[in-house]
Amino acid sequence: MTYKKHPTAIVETENIGADTQVWAFVHILPGAQIGADCNLCDHVFVEDDVKVGDRVTVKSGVQLWDGVRIEDDVFIGPNVTFTNDPFPRSKQHLEEYVTTLIQKGASIGANATILPGVTVGQNAMVGAGSVVTKDVPPNAIVKGNPARIVNYVLQSQGQNVQNIKAGPELQDLPVSAVKFIEFPEKSDLRGNLTFAETPGLLPFSPRRFFLIYDVPGKEVRGEHAHKELHQFMICIKGSCAVVVDDGNERCEIDLDKPTLGLHVPPMIWATQYKFTQDAVLLVLASDIYKADDYIRNYEEYLNLVSK
Repeated sequence: MTYKKHPTAIVETENIGADTQVWAFVHILPGAQIGADCNLCDHVFVEDDVKVGDRVTVKSGVQLWDGVRIEDDVFIGPNVTFTNDPFPRSKQHLEEYVTTLIQKGASIGANATILPGVTVGQNAMVGAGSVVTKDVPPNAIVKGNPARIVNYVLQSQGQNVQNIKAGPELQDLPVSAVKFIEFPEKSDLRGNLTFAETPGLLPFSPRRFFLIYDVPGKEVRGEHAHKELHQFMICIKGSCAVVVDDGNERCEIDLDKPTLGLHVPPMIWATQYKFTQDAVLLVLASDIYKADDYIRNYEEYLNLVSK
């Protein structure tokens, strides 16, 4: 046995990796798989159909039920509650349980509740006491009941992304491929007018546009990258925030003026959220809609960027 087991622990599985520590009053059923260098604190229960990756910390009072999958480097706080049956009845069992997936590097705060079938994305953070009712995107910070996105985390640090206020004086962004463009503004007693043309201020000739509006304030749009498509975003009314990510750096940009546009080139992961009630986001696109140009899986995106 290459792992450490407290005398009061009941370990019925043989699938436990090296250097894992199993502390007092932990009970692990025969079918469970536990990775290497994990830390299972006092009073943790693990059912049969559970898989835990390497370097996972599970704090006291957590039960991992059938169908739970936990990838490497995940932190699960005290008394986090996992569920695996959306309509439970006493003495009635499902033939097969849905998969609840906690992806690599994610953290779940104390007393959070995770509903069946939810995926918590890579490096995401779930706030203490939150109730997670639907999938959490990679790198998102969610809080509340039901849990909603309130921010995003830096690529490799335990901090919020840098929030940047758009303005003409802003030249460089942490995500260097993304650029601001300021439009001229003409004002008189009749109102205001702004404009751009191509060739000129617009970085490409648009072939398509779409508008995003009437978005509930806590909802999120985007969450994808494009292989070849350029996008140009202007919040023509109200305000919203755009999180841009190049696989190495990430930042959040406020768009709140129709005279400021944001150029998002190909291979940038972009997310729009924090919409005000009156927000209208205009997006100009360099090509017609092509479904195969989208990259919707963040792990796939990181693999493509690394190449």
